[in-house]
Amino acid sequence: MISEAEKEETLLEPEAEVAPEEPAEEDLMETMEKEVEAEESAETVETPVEEPLEEEVKPKKKKKGEEEEFVEEKTYTIPLSKALIMPPRKRSPRAMRILRAFVIKHMKIPSRAEEEDELPPTLTIRPEVNEFVWGRGIEKPPRKIRVRATKDKEGNVTVHLAEGA
Repeated sequence: MISEAEKEETLLEPEAEVAPEEPAEEDLMETMEKEVEAEESAETVETPVEEPLEEEVKPKKKKKGEEEEFVEEKTYTIPLSKALIMPPRKRSPRAMRILRAFVIKHMKIPSRAEEEDELPPTLTIRPEVNEFVWGRGIEKPPRKIRVRATKDKEGNVTVHLAEGA
C-alpha cells in the first residue's frame, strides 16, 4: 500500500508542475510587452531625427491625408496653338496629346523601365487640367496653358493646373 507521505508527494508533484508553468507564461507576456514598449520608444526617439533630414532634402506635400515626397517640381507654359491646325472636331484631343508629349519630353520620363521587374514611371494629368483644355468644347481649346509638373521619388509625374491660371 501507499503510505501517506507518498500520497502527499504525488499530490504535490502535479501541483508543482502546474504552478511554475503559469508564472512562466506570465513572465513571457511581460517580457514581450516590455520588448514592444522598448521598440516603440526607440522608434519614437529615432523618428524625429530622421524626418528633418528628409524635409531638408525633399519638399513634402500632403495629398488626401497621405504625404508624398517630391523630387522635382517645375512650372511650364505649354503652347497649344498647333492644335488649331487640325479640323475643328479634333482640336481639343490634339491639344491633350501636345500637352502629354511636352511634359514627357521636359520632365525626362523614360518610355521603358530599366529592369523587367520594375514598372515604368507614369504620367498623370489631373482632372482640372483636362477640364481647362476641354472647357470651351472640342473646337476651341486654349492657345496656351500654364501647368505645374511634379515628379516623385519613383519617377511618376503628375500635372496640375498652375495657380492663377
